[in-house]
This record gives sequence, C-alpha cells and structure tokens, in this order.
Amino acid sequence: MLDFFYPMDPFSHYVAGVDEVGRGPLVGNVVTAAVILDPARPIEGLNDSKKLSEKKREALSSVILENALAWAIGEATPEEIDRYNILQATMLAMTRAVDALKTTPEFVLVDGNRLPKWNYPSEAVVKGDARVPEISAASIIAKVYRDRQMVELDRMFPQYGFAKHKGYPTAEHLEAIRRYGVNEYYRKSYKPVAMIISEQKD
Repeated sequence: MLDFFYPMDPFSHYVAGVDEVGRGPLVGNVVTAAVILDPARPIEGLNDSKKLSEKKREALSSVILENALAWAIGEATPEEIDRYNILQATMLAMTRAVDALKTTPEFVLVDGNRLPKWNYPSEAVVKGDARVPEISAASIIAKVYRDRQMVELDRMFPQYGFAKHKGYPTAEHLEAIRRYGVNEYYRKSYKPVAMIISEQKD
C-alpha cells in the first residue's frame, strides 16, 4: 500500500475514508461505508476489497468493525437511484455514511474523482481503495455488508440467483428477470431492466 500525504493539519486525528459498492448491479441498494481507523490499533492486510477473497474480506471486516475508532454504513435505495440517477444516489449514500459516524471527522478522503456537496474538509483520491488504509477499510466493510444483503435477497427470491451474481447483469441473471419478472428491489431506470419491462409490455 502506498503512503498518502493528507493535505491537512498534521495534528488532526480523525480522518475518515469513504467508498461505495454496488453501482453496477441491477438490483438492491448502493452501499457506502465511512471508517475512521485507530492509529494505535493498525490493521494488517487492508487493500481494495475487489482484490481480496471473500473469506479474507469477511475476516478483515470483523477486525475493522472491532478496532476502528468509528464506522458507519450509508445506503440509497433503488427508488432513490431511479429518481436521482446512480451518481447522485451514491453521493447521497456517502453523505449519510459520514453523517452517521459517532466521531465527526476532521478530514474525509473519498475513493474516486468526485465529492458529495457537503461541508466536510475533503479530497477525492483516484484508486484510493488501494492507496489509503481508511478507504480500503471502507471498501471492505461496504462490500461485505452488501454481499450479505444479496444473500438475504436470495433467500427471499431464490429463483434469481442473487447470492451468486450479487445483482450484476450476467446472462443468467437477465434470463431470470425475463422468466420471473421485475420485483420491487430492481432499479427500473437501468437499461437492461427497462428493456425487459418494455419487452414484456409489448
């Protein structure tokens, strides 16, 4: 992991990292996490959640939740995604996550190249989930949290295969939508879903 020099007062202690997961899936919430790590309790093995095995993510998520100074989850629903678009819904979810932290951050580092419109001193960091420990931690707990949501949705609707594809538009998933229809958890503004809805109306 690369060192990242925070553009802030070096005596500040409360740096939050923020990341999202679930922008691409056709179903479910977009999930964000905000994490303030404890410098006195460093966590080994942090990295971009996509580069870790499911088993490693699960283990690290538990360690992060136990050892972080503060953490919080923020979400935006399919209805909000359809109403505002996925970018604005993601910004909303990020704001909810940071607002929910039990400790107010002195600086916020956000993965990517865009920032929500908020009043927190902050900076966007491209590929931050592989460069900044706080963002890596956020990416891990967000991914584990959303994957568990998909497993729960799979229990409710086993015919769609959510536990396997996590809501992404695989050929198997699209065929299941055509066969079983669009339920209330789908993002109806997403093109593959909208096309199937249109096909079934004709």
